[in-house]
Parts: sequence; structure tokens; C-alpha cells
Amino acid sequence: MNQQGARRGQEDDWWRQLYGEGGGPAAAGDAPEHGAVRDAGPADASDTLDDRVESALRAVGAPESAVPPARCEPPARTLPPPPEPAEPIPLRATGPGPRPPAPAWGTPSSPAAEPVALPAADPEALDELVPDTVLDGAQYGSLTLRAASQRGASARYRGEARRDALLTARFGTGRHTLILVAVATGLPAVEGAHRAAQDACAWIGGAVGRSCTRLAQDIRTDHRGALVPGLQRLTDRTYGKLRARALDRGAAPENYTAALRCLLLPADPDCRTRVFFGVGAGGLFRLRDGAWQDLEPAAGHQPEPFRFRAEFGRPGDTLLLCSAGLAEPLQQEPGFAARLAAQWSAPEPPGLVPFLTTTAQLRAGGHTKDRTAVGVWES
Repeated sequence: MNQQGARRGQEDDWWRQLYGEGGGPAAAGDAPEHGAVRDAGPADASDTLDDRVESALRAVGAPESAVPPARCEPPARTLPPPPEPAEPIPLRATGPGPRPPAPAWGTPSSPAAEPVALPAADPEALDELVPDTVLDGAQYGSLTLRAASQRGASARYRGEARRDALLTARFGTGRHTLILVAVATGLPAVEGAHRAAQDACAWIGGAVGRSCTRLAQDIRTDHRGALVPGLQRLTDRTYGKLRARALDRGAAPENYTAALRCLLLPADPDCRTRVFFGVGAGGLFRLRDGAWQDLEPAAGHQPEPFRFRAEFGRPGDTLLLCSAGLAEPLQQEPGFAARLAAQWSAPEPPGLVPFLTTTAQLRAGGHTKDRTAVGVWES
């Protein structure tokens, strides 16, 4: 007997043992033995493996709960066809377009009303970055202060740092409270010019802050014999520090410098004296009865003379301290000066945003320098 026949015989013995001790169907005419199950012959019912297992469990007396439930095949799911792809949504470009080439003469073809390019940044000196625009203001007693500094159109177009620096600071308390506003401008086309302007503002601010009580007393008593030499000494020390910083940076001292112009404003409502001092280019103006008055002190014979002037703030007056970027169109463009005078002649001082709009963003053809303005309204 081959292996296949032996295997079949073993399977037949297993089924005979399962269905009865007599094993399998009896011969024709023989009675079945006790306990045996007669083979009923082929049936129309299905004879799957699951059916046989279920029948086997019933034959050995397995409880009803042990009979595994018949498998229920889930109905076939018909998936809907995928939706048609939607039409692509056109995206609006968010970055700047191609920059137009600069004209051959080195200035943008039209003023940049909004910033175009950011200045290059040094990852090791991120604290030296200068924002495009700064804006500040305050109100003390009878005076209202507005201050703004903004990159010029040329610097905005070329990605250069703002060379104008602005500092507004309050020192002292009570009657000795003194407000300092400092405006500085670094040299054009000089690397690090914006840092020199910032240093100049910071150092004159520190010097004034340490002497604020004495300065406030001298201004309140109109002691000009002490004010002029004292402020000149503080200014000279500031420029001495600039020269020393230039040597530390490996720069030429004549390049690491800045024009510096300051206002001292007592917060005491009983004191209306306003003190100007400084060195270098810029402007000092007064708007009275709708007309501009140039208050710039006469320059001496020195190339960079120290300038000083003290003025009484009459109600209704507006004092303007500014960098050269605003002083030049005021002096050279009558239409520009008239428009600014008309906008500043309102009964109330402008808010911060209107002040920025009228000073830094009022256009004058051919004037693309940084602009810094400090306005003081007297009430």
C-alpha cells in the first residue's frame, strides 16, 4: 500500500470512530449497532469544513455555546467614484516682485512710499539693527510732544540702514523733571554711520540724565551763564567718546561721527523755557500764526560750531527740531513748507499717526534722505 492509501485509511478509521464504534455505514440489510449513526447518504446541504466542525462538536456533546457562530460575510461595499478634481485656485504672490534696475545716477526713479529692501544683518550683532520707522510722544503740563524718525526713500529702495537716530527720555521727578529729545545723523556713504548716530544719542542722554537736577534748576532760573558752558562740555565729551569708539572699531575718527541736535523741555508747567543745543546740520523752526520762522542759531567761524538757543513757549506756538532730511525741503520748497504749516495749524496737536504722515511721509521732489522730526505744541 502506498502512502496515499495508508493516509486515506487512517482518515476513514477516524471518521468511523467519530460516528460510532461500529464505524461508518452498515452493510445493506444490517441493523446499526447501539450508539451508531446511520449514514443517510448524500444530501443537498452544503458540506463545508465549517459544517463538519459543527457536526463534530454536536456529536461529542459540546455545549451549545461552544458552537461557533456561522461566519457572516459582510455585504460587498460599492465605493462611489472619486470626485472630479476641482479647478486650481489662483494664488496671489506675496513676495516682492523683481526689483527694477537702479538709474545710472544712483537714486531711485521714484520715491519709495513704502519700504522695499531690508538692510543686511550681521548674525553676531543683531542688537545693532535699526527699524525703518520709530514713533513716540508725550504730554506734560502745557506741552505736547510728538517725535518720529523714518528711513528716506533712497535708503528704503537700496536696503540701507536708517542713519538718523532718535532718543526721547524723561529724567528726574516733580519740578525737576526734564525731558530730553536728541536727534543724530551719521555721515552718508560711511559704513557704521547708523551706529555712530545711536552712540551719540545714547551718550548725550546719559550725560544729561546724570545732571538733570542741576540742568532743570538752571533752565527754570534762566541761568544761561551756566547752561551754555555746561551743555557744551557735555557735548564735547560725547564727541570724545565717539572718537575713542572709532579707534576701538578700527575706523577713522572723522568718519565715525554724527550731527547731534537736542531739545531740553522742563515738565514744570510754570516753566515755558525750551532749550536747544547741538552740533551739525539740521533745523530748528517755529510755527507761529501759520508761518514758519527759522530759529537756527548763526554758525560761528568754526567748521562744526556748538549751537545754543533758549526760547519761550508762547501758547499756540509749535517748535520743530529736525534732521537735515526735513530741514532742507522746508528751507528750499515753499510749497512743501506751506502744506506742512497748514496741516499743523489745527486747534489741537496731531495724534502720533497723523504726525508721522505729515512729517516723514509728506513728499518733496528730489529730497530722499532720512527724516526725523520733533514737534512741541504749546497750549
